[in-house]
Amino acid sequence: MPKVFLDLGHAPPSNAYLLPSRLNEPEVTFPLRLRVCESCWLVQTEDFAYAEQLFDAEYAYFSSTSKSWLDHAARYATEMTVRFSLGSKSQVIEVASNDGYLLRNFVSAGIPCLGIEPTASTAAAAEALRIPVIKEFFGRALGERLAEEGRAADLVVGNNVYAHVPDINDFTAGLAAVLKPDGVVTLEFPHLMRLVEFCQFDTVYHEHFSYLSLLTVRQIFAKAGLRIFDVDQLPTHGGSLRVYGCHIDAPFSETPTARAVLVEELARGMDCLPFYSGFQARADSVKNGLLRFLLDAKRDKKSVAGYGAAAKGNTLLNYAGVKPDLLPFVCDAAASKQGKVMPGSHIPILVPDALTQAKLDYILILPWNIAEEVKGLFADLAKHGVRFVTAVPEVRFL
Repeated sequence: MPKVFLDLGHAPPSNAYLLPSRLNEPEVTFPLRLRVCESCWLVQTEDFAYAEQLFDAEYAYFSSTSKSWLDHAARYATEMTVRFSLGSKSQVIEVASNDGYLLRNFVSAGIPCLGIEPTASTAAAAEALRIPVIKEFFGRALGERLAEEGRAADLVVGNNVYAHVPDINDFTAGLAAVLKPDGVVTLEFPHLMRLVEFCQFDTVYHEHFSYLSLLTVRQIFAKAGLRIFDVDQLPTHGGSLRVYGCHIDAPFSETPTARAVLVEELARGMDCLPFYSGFQARADSVKNGLLRFLLDAKRDKKSVAGYGAAAKGNTLLNYAGVKPDLLPFVCDAAASKQGKVMPGSHIPILVPDALTQAKLDYILILPWNIAEEVKGLFADLAKHGVRFVTAVPEVRFL
C-alpha cells in the first residue's frame, strides 16, 4: 500500500458551508489523509468522499471573487489567442469553467467556446454571461461524445481542476478524445514540489484528490496518448505549473523549460521516498505556530478577525481546532458564503465591511496566496495600526 504522506485527522468537505439554522444537525466529516505511490510518485487522498458529495448544487466557490485571478485569466486568454492563432473558426473548451471567469474573455473576442461545469450555482452564473455550459462531470465518455458531435477543440483548458478529479486517468483520456489532432490542452495545478517546499499543507482537502508533479503528469499523459511539450511556472496558489499537452504525433517540439522543470524535480529527489518524509512534523509546526499566535492575542486582549473563507483556511482551522473563541469571525467577498459559517469550526462568515467596523488589532489572511491583494483592499486599516498576518509556512506579520 502507498505510504502515508500526511494525516490531518477528520474534517468536513472544505466548501460545505453551513447555514446557522442547521448547526444543531449532524455534520459529516471524512478522514483527510494523503498517501504517496512509490512507483509513479502520485500523491492522492484516500477515497472517502465522492465527487457528487463535494461538488453539489450548493458549491460555494466562485472564481470571479478574486480580481487577481480575473486578471490572470484575462492574460491567459490573450496569450493563448496569439500563440495558437485562435479565431472565429476555433473552438475552446474549458473543463470546470466555474462562473465563466475565463471563457468570458474568449466570448468578448468572438472565439466560440464551451464550458463544462457540473455545479449548478456556478454554471448559472456563466450562462448569464452568454457562455454555453454542459452541466456534467468530464471524462472519457463526455470527451468522446463531444468529438462525435463535431465539437472537438483547438484548445482545451483546465485551470485548477486536474487535482479535483477522482479518476485522473479517465479524465485525461477524455482530454485526448476531445482534442483535435493538432490541438493543445493546457492544465494549471498547484505544484507538489512547492507544496512540500513551503509546507502548504492547508491546500490539502477532500476536493483535491491528487497532488501533482511534472514527473507524474508526464506518465499520466503518456498513458492517454498525450505528451507535454511546454511548461510555465506560475506564482498562483503558492506556485503552480501550467503544462501544455498535445497528441503524441502533433507538431510541437519540447521546450527547454519543460525539460528544466523535470530535471529540477529529479534533482530534488521527487522520485525517492525521503523527499516526502518529515512533512507531517512540518505541518504540525505550522499548526502550533498559529495556535500560539491566537492564544497570545487572546491573553493580551488583542482582537483578531480573519479574511477569506477559503478552502485552505478551513483545512488549517480545522486541523488546528480553532473555534470562534479564538477567531470570532471571518469576512469574505463571496455573497454565496456570507451569512453562513465555516465548516467544522463554525466561525461566522461576514461581509468585508465588518472588518472596517470592528476595532481590530490583527487580520489573519487565510488565503495567503492573495495576501497582497487583501492588504491593498484594506490599506486604510493598516494606516490605523491594524496588522495583517499569514500563518503558512509560518506566522508572518506583513
